[in-house]
Amino acid sequence: MSEATLSSLGQGLWQSCVDLLAQELPEQQFNTWIKPLVADVAHDLSKVTVQVGNRFKLDWVRAQYAARIVALLEKISGQSVTLELALAPRENPAKSSALLQNFKILGAAEPAGLVASEDPANIPFKSRLNTALTFDTLIEGTANRMGRAAAMHVASSLGQLYNPLFIYGGVGLGKTHLVHAIGNKLLADNPSAKILYIHAEQFVSDVVKAYQRKTFDEFKERYHSLDLLLIDDVQFFANKDRTQEEFFNAFEALLTKKSHIVMTSDTYPKGLTDIHERLVSRFDSGLTVAIEPPELEMRVAILIRKAEAEGTVMPEEVAFFVAKNVRSNVRELEGALRKILAYSRFNQKDISIQLAREALRDLLSIQNRQISVENIQKTVADYYKIKVADMYSKKRPASIARPRQIAMYLAKELTQKSLPEIGELFGGRDHTTVLHAVRKMSTERQQMTELNQQLHVLEQTLKG
Repeated sequence: MSEATLSSLGQGLWQSCVDLLAQELPEQQFNTWIKPLVADVAHDLSKVTVQVGNRFKLDWVRAQYAARIVALLEKISGQSVTLELALAPRENPAKSSALLQNFKILGAAEPAGLVASEDPANIPFKSRLNTALTFDTLIEGTANRMGRAAAMHVASSLGQLYNPLFIYGGVGLGKTHLVHAIGNKLLADNPSAKILYIHAEQFVSDVVKAYQRKTFDEFKERYHSLDLLLIDDVQFFANKDRTQEEFFNAFEALLTKKSHIVMTSDTYPKGLTDIHERLVSRFDSGLTVAIEPPELEMRVAILIRKAEAEGTVMPEEVAFFVAKNVRSNVRELEGALRKILAYSRFNQKDISIQLAREALRDLLSIQNRQISVENIQKTVADYYKIKVADMYSKKRPASIARPRQIAMYLAKELTQKSLPEIGELFGGRDHTTVLHAVRKMSTERQQMTELNQQLHVLEQTLKG
């Protein structure tokens, strides 16, 4: 093999490993610890040397991620791999000296670690927006059509209708994409607008810091002066009384000055638990929209579009194959796509249904082995303490009918069975009975926190 081919193979091994880690780890962890790593791979793939920015990061990567990195490298390459962690070379001293000289020319005190203090008036406001998440990159479908329309309206007429806008739905359905799209649209139209995207946990952290440092004037100036506040996962405010008090104050201040507030949550406002009633009533005072799991055609479109964004063409038949087997949310679709791209890149094979089947064999194996209608019926019956025979019987008391409807809903969500096939397995019921159960559970899941939690437990049990 040529030098170039060997080098390409080595980088393919590392990139495939990184792609799989991106699928496994939360985005923030991946971006902080894995994405910055630079790897040098031996020609025979037996050794990978990874450069890490500093000693602290090196120790952390070794303790938290090294074992998993080695396991993935060995799985991908099919051979034993040694991982070596090394400190990245220090920055050129001459360059550092020049930077220091520049700071002195500007009249700043000599900084520790080359960090200069700046005049706050000259620091641009940091919106924390992800510029890649726009309305143009959002796939529209039945599942998110109402949410997208409301978001577009907010972005075009700030502070008017739909204030606040409350978007709710399950994990990985695109709520965060929508709120970033609002911010990016407004910023494109009005570059001077003060916009802040933040996760609810960060707001909690900011409140704690303000109390510890007695810097509430700065805290209020930051949050009360915004034109648009985008805040993710407000359910994290549960049981945090001081945080809820400060968010209520910020909420009132922003509405008074006709600024806009957009929030996301895993449930609708009145389904939130351990949140003050007056805050819940504020959440519910504007427009509340639900984001549903994407339908088949939307899943196909998402896969094709995201593959294009990675510079790869995914054949439509492959997209349909993946979409039929990965049904729950956009995040799982992205994870499946990363596996396929990594497998294709490392093995230097074109994307096909056979390649997708090989790349996703673990996922497909779990589905085929564990999730059958019969297994769903048994699991649901055990959970609600009824007899499996009640799933097929004509009995209709609520204690039996409701678990039966839940089992029908899960059968539709977790298997490839058609409505008539599911009906037949539930004592020869008509497909319209199954459809009614599916629609009823889907609607109630968004409205009832307890039911949503029960379904989540059942799904995790069935998926193993």
